[in-house]
Amino acid sequence: MIGKNGSAKTNVKGPEVSGAGSLNLIGTGTVIRGDIETAGDIRVDGTLIGRLTAKAKIVLGESAIIEGDMFCQNADISGAVLGNIIVDELLTLKGTGRMHGDVITKKLVIEAGADFTGNCKMGENTVKAANITRKQEALADA
Repeated sequence: MIGKNGSAKTNVKGPEVSGAGSLNLIGTGTVIRGDIETAGDIRVDGTLIGRLTAKAKIVLGESAIIEGDMFCQNADISGAVLGNIIVDELLTLKGTGRMHGDVITKKLVIEAGADFTGNCKMGENTVKAANITRKQEALADA
């Protein structure tokens, strides 16, 4: 589905399809410009220029490039992120991962060799406050 601002949305709302438990894939060589939202997991090996929101897990392969903010429950990053991230539970920055932006998460693992430039705020209350602020901003924009 394409939203009125040109963003792609992969989540389907309604009683017949919840999207939970689904796996979405953006393959190597694919470039997407626009925002993506999903209720399931998503793996990115290509490039996304826009916001990425998942109610489950985001996995970025080594060839992945995200130019925009990310919001999810858990994340494993082996590729590059140029933007801010809010992760409700666990963010793992793998040894090949490159993160340039601010992070808000409950738990953080940074493997040897990873590149992280930005600020980090950790803790359950910090994540809750950030999500409330993000929802208020979304309502104001609507």
